[in-house]
Amino acid sequence: MYKMAVLRLEPTTSRLGYQCWVPACILSVGFFCFPVQGHRDKPKDSYFLNTYICLQDLQPIDRFVVEEYLLDVLWFLNGCRKECASYMVGLPVPFRYEYLMAETIFSQLLLLPHPPFKPLYYTLVIIDLCKALPGAFPAVVAGAVRALFDKIDDLDMECRMRLILWFSHHLSNFQFVWPWEEWAYVLDLPKWAPQRVFVQEVLEREVRLSYWDKVKQSIENAPALEELLPPKGVPNFKYGGEDGSDRTEYALSVELSDLVKGRQTVRERYGQVIARICPDQDKQVMLIAEVSSYWKNSAQLTAITIDRMMGYRLISNLAIVRWVFSPANIEQFHTSDHLWEILRNAVNKTYNRISDLRKEISTLKNGVVLAEEATTKAKAELEGAESKLTLVDGEPVLGENPGRLKRLKARAEKTKEEEVSARETLEVKEALLARALDENEALFLSLFKNFSAVLTERILDAFKDGTLQQSSQTNEMAIDLEDSSAMELDKEKGIPEKSGSHSNGGKAGNGYKVGEKEQWCLSTLGYVRAYSRQYASEIWPHIEKIDAEVLTENVHPLFRKAVYSGLRRPLNGL
Repeated sequence: MYKMAVLRLEPTTSRLGYQCWVPACILSVGFFCFPVQGHRDKPKDSYFLNTYICLQDLQPIDRFVVEEYLLDVLWFLNGCRKECASYMVGLPVPFRYEYLMAETIFSQLLLLPHPPFKPLYYTLVIIDLCKALPGAFPAVVAGAVRALFDKIDDLDMECRMRLILWFSHHLSNFQFVWPWEEWAYVLDLPKWAPQRVFVQEVLEREVRLSYWDKVKQSIENAPALEELLPPKGVPNFKYGGEDGSDRTEYALSVELSDLVKGRQTVRERYGQVIARICPDQDKQVMLIAEVSSYWKNSAQLTAITIDRMMGYRLISNLAIVRWVFSPANIEQFHTSDHLWEILRNAVNKTYNRISDLRKEISTLKNGVVLAEEATTKAKAELEGAESKLTLVDGEPVLGENPGRLKRLKARAEKTKEEEVSARETLEVKEALLARALDENEALFLSLFKNFSAVLTERILDAFKDGTLQQSSQTNEMAIDLEDSSAMELDKEKGIPEKSGSHSNGGKAGNGYKVGEKEQWCLSTLGYVRAYSRQYASEIWPHIEKIDAEVLTENVHPLFRKAVYSGLRRPLNGL
């Protein structure tokens, strides 16, 4: 569902010399938009933050021309990031437009359902622009980050994750320099507050891109934030000696192991053993739990190990879904992205496997056609040569070179074998694709069933008639899952206002007022919508079965709205 606005046109003259009719309602537009679902150039539903007042005097036609130019540069120079940055900083206009550059790039980076290009492209362009305009653009980017941080609890869950990944990557290219003392107040917020979770996830991603001591050094101006750093990524081996009495024996054991082990990895050496020990989902869930326990100090290695084990077919995607929705993990849904990362990896690997099989089948079909043509051609040549044979006393007599005839026979046999082989390979791949599609259907059914089950258990305590219940921790907040933001817009000025918001790192007087149960529901419903939107193309082929088994009459309306919103499915009649 899209919002519709009635525009009043007014004549205006731009600073570039243009005169045209423009919508009067966009004269107060400020810096930065929250993109929702829309076209690559203009999101159909956007919110703007008036962070930089200097843009309020900019004529709309000037803004439009500059935005279109910047979008065209991003679009056509996507394979040449340095040239892209060079063209973006060289626009001959009589006013500063660094803020428009930042707004345009971020609007594309956070565009839903997918950015036009990979997020890494926009990350590199921002880095190049910071280096090309060291005196201006870094401050603009910092202002954008602060503006987004102030409104992080209104941002779509998928956009929130993209922002975390971009920000950590960006800081890693600039020595992790950031005024963390401005955000030290997040320690006073509850552990489920979006701002605190954002800082925690950024620091965890920075550790992945560097090392723990380096990141700790980068927050020396706010040493209290060390509490949000992940633990050092050392294994947690429950059977290891703690008193040091067996260090000698352990050292000898390690040395002996190094002498006898081959070059294969642990998964390659013991893959068959693990497959025999864990043949069903129950055992696989236990295996995943043990891996998670062993690498509990490293979210990155936990995700990598589980992903590799799924690649080796030691665990199934359904086992991963069951483990993610286990009672112990459910309590972390609103405080960490760790579990969602593992779930995304499982869904992505299943999706990528199907995509690869489809590409292989398309290539094999072309190969079968070529093999058939080659077989037909070789057979025709052989028949033509054999037709020239003459009979003497009932016996064939070669009318041509016998060597050529022999080669033609061999070629005809070879092409026929290649055709048969291509057909057999195609049949195998088609069987694998059918199996993968069945697994994909089972995966999404399991995913939505688990989402529905955990939300049904908890949502009634936090929601009533589709709105957030009032409590001592709640400040009259309402949820509308058809919008990506809960911001209230000033009807006259178009400026977003929200009680309890922070301004460029300032601390709110009353702190975060959403209770833990409410935040759990908000976060989980946000992930339902994000997953439905991100994998909509794979979900739609199975929608009838999902409707019959999951989206029944008994399902909670908020869960249904989240799924429908992600799939961009009309809510008529609900």
